[in-house]
Amino acid sequence: MISKFIMEQKRYTQKELGRILECTEENIVPIMRKLKEYGILKAVKNSDIQKDMTELVEEQVETNDVISGDTDYLYIFLFVGIIIVSGRVLKCYPKYLFSEKEPRDELKQVLRVLEKYNSKEQIIRMYNGSDEGTTYNKLALLLFLLEDYYENGTYVNTHDIVEINGTGEIFWDKTINESFMFLSNNRPYYTELKTRKRTEDTFDYFKRLHECILTLASKELKQSDILDLFEIMPVDMSDETLDDFGEDDYILYRIEQELNAQFSTRKQILLKAIYSYISQRSGLYDVDSLSMFGTNHFNLVWEDVCADVMDNKLQTSISALHLPVSLQEGYSSQGSLKLIDLIERPIWEGEDFFHTATDTLIPDLVSIYDKDGSYHFVIFDAKYYTPQLTKGKTLRGQPGIESITKQYLYQLAFKEFIEAQNIDSVSNCFLMPTEGDMIISKGTASLPMLDKLGLEKIAVRFLPAKKNV
Repeated sequence: MISKFIMEQKRYTQKELGRILECTEENIVPIMRKLKEYGILKAVKNSDIQKDMTELVEEQVETNDVISGDTDYLYIFLFVGIIIVSGRVLKCYPKYLFSEKEPRDELKQVLRVLEKYNSKEQIIRMYNGSDEGTTYNKLALLLFLLEDYYENGTYVNTHDIVEINGTGEIFWDKTINESFMFLSNNRPYYTELKTRKRTEDTFDYFKRLHECILTLASKELKQSDILDLFEIMPVDMSDETLDDFGEDDYILYRIEQELNAQFSTRKQILLKAIYSYISQRSGLYDVDSLSMFGTNHFNLVWEDVCADVMDNKLQTSISALHLPVSLQEGYSSQGSLKLIDLIERPIWEGEDFFHTATDTLIPDLVSIYDKDGSYHFVIFDAKYYTPQLTKGKTLRGQPGIESITKQYLYQLAFKEFIEAQNIDSVSNCFLMPTEGDMIISKGTASLPMLDKLGLEKIAVRFLPAKKNV
């Protein structure tokens, strides 16, 4: 088993990837082609400028085929998470982690964040899609099975048992109809009480099958050196093999019959997952397989995390905000709207038409807070960048001009509301991740011609990602 760490958006040559993944020149080519097919790996021209870059501009991406021994291109992983391809485990960590080549603890935290982020969708990503078709994502299935077990336990079928004078609740219908009764002072007395209790069938076929699969899943993930990364305890509760349950067709038939008899949503989802496990019967290390857990768009995760940490008010109704001026005093017409609804939309008009566009400016997050009676309106933009902002070094890796102009426009969009509410100060701010422990102030970004309009310069802040996530 080959398990390696890969840095997101770092530029690698084909030779370097072959050395890292312990592949010959011929063997690395199909791996790279498969990763390119699923949008995980991108290529750019090999140049000194590209080697120093930490961001990827779409216009720079090349559509070349991967050829053995090629030196004309650099290859970039656009993925954060775990990839298992052709017997290799790739542990892809975010681009802001510079200090360690194998940031295991940091990746554990990132994976916890991704689990929480993906849980909003409430689906199992058992298939990976690409232009060429789909592949079975066994890693996602194994993780689901183990996480479901720790949340809900094993698959259980119960039976109702009727006993005589047992410890369960009294089954009055059977007691009255089947037990001897005598009267005393016109009151009925029963010499025997029929009682009912519900017991688990510990030898149930599906309970045993579930325990067997959990044990196999745990062993497979442990061998892959990723069970610890997901902080999942190994499961060892069965000595049976899948062959003990019959041939695959028989097992699948039994699962189909059980599905028709079950109405519990959890049981149905679990049975379908077990069905997929049996029907596919592929290993994590199959040459043609590709399994992964993570995202191609970690920037969206960073935005979501910042919005949660900074208490985003963008989708909050104005009537629910704590404001210095009550709505009755001058902004009552806006009370039913959300803060984002105050942003104007483009108008298209002519002699015989008038249209208001649906799209408009959308800030990442807005916060309003009261500090000792002084109100502050802060417009944050979560930027997943790692710019080089150091004296004596070339500026690189920074947000583009469009990000700066939009940040100014966000302030203009809320100008009327800010003035109506007598808010004391307004701030613009870029939020970027860092692996450090403290918030770092890195100065400002500005455009002089917009500063003349009285708009605030954009503060640049590096936030400690390990604390925020």
